Amino acid sequence: MSIDGRLEYIELGGTPYEIGVGLGQFGRVAAHRDLLGSHAWASVMTFRGDPRVAAMRRLVEERFAPQWSEIEGLAHGLDLPLDDVFLWNCRGEVWAMAPDGCTTVQLPGEVPIIAHNEDGFPAFRGRCALAQIRPTGARAFSGFVYPASIPGHTFAVTETGLVQTVNNIRSRAAGVGVPRMVLGRALLDCASLDDAVRLLQSAPRASGFHMTLAQRADSRILGIEFTHSQCSVATIDRPRCHSNHLVHHDMSDQPQVITDSSLSRQRRGDQMIDAAVAGKFDPLTILWDSSAQALPIYRAEQNDPDNENTLATAVFHVGAQSIEWWVYDRASDAPRFTMNGCCSSQRLPADSR
Repeated sequence: MSIDGRLEYIELGGTPYEIGVGLGQFGRVAAHRDLLGSHAWASVMTFRGDPRVAAMRRLVEERFAPQWSEIEGLAHGLDLPLDDVFLWNCRGEVWAMAPDGCTTVQLPGEVPIIAHNEDGFPAFRGRCALAQIRPTGARAFSGFVYPASIPGHTFAVTETGLVQTVNNIRSRAAGVGVPRMVLGRALLDCASLDDAVRLLQSAPRASGFHMTLAQRADSRILGIEFTHSQCSVATIDRPRCHSNHLVHHDMSDQPQVITDSSLSRQRRGDQMIDAAVAGKFDPLTILWDSSAQALPIYRAEQNDPDNENTLATAVFHVGAQSIEWWVYDRASDAPRFTMNGCCSSQRLPADSR
């Protein structure tokens, strides 16, 4: 846990269970100190014993055994009951207002660029990490991790060159299926964009997410919105912004919660893209914008109405041969980490001044 409020870097490897234990040990202090007494935890725990949660657990145990083992290890490392940890990782299925936000900028081109604000529980500032994870018999990846949560619902890069960023969708049509966070974690083991699409289209989905996906040596940026009942895949053909609600035309009839913050961030991001001079974009200018003072894109307010703050910003340049990416934990500061590929030895911690 960082004592100076900065994003940490951790390395984990081994079986899924062992990785889960390591993630749990990393997040144990923050979970017990900051999460267990929170309104968010209490709201989710009211669904203990809900038959939908039991059905989701059976699906994960039967169809996603590695992810289930990781959750078991996570609970062990956290020193918390397994049922509670699984339920917390199903929070989007049972509670539409879970504090998981985010904004993504999508810039197609010769070298596609994806940029992303990771917005989450403000008390977790300095309690999160960029994790390099090397599972035994599965694909390595590096990604942002929260205390008490499995990876795959934030941002990540895998050894096959997949780039994943995830935005919360507050769907009102959740049902029995595989929890969205488990699907996000399973996606990190996909070999290609097309494999990722097949996973999200074919799996029984419990609720909704938006994912922006790209891959080294593939010119596409894909925007994927899915809910319990539908999955929409769009190839991004012009600069776009995405916050925390469904915007694809064929998803317009899906019931959802659109918060004032999500609507404001979407509108401001669209305005900035439309106003860009000669099609030139600096994604950080968008993601660090605070001109909408009450409901800005970059969120640092103690009284944020969704109880979310921007905890990190990541920018990915997805080339034909490599992926260069930068992770910031403070706006207008030098990057905290400069990365090349998934788990490259060229990882360079920035000056932490």
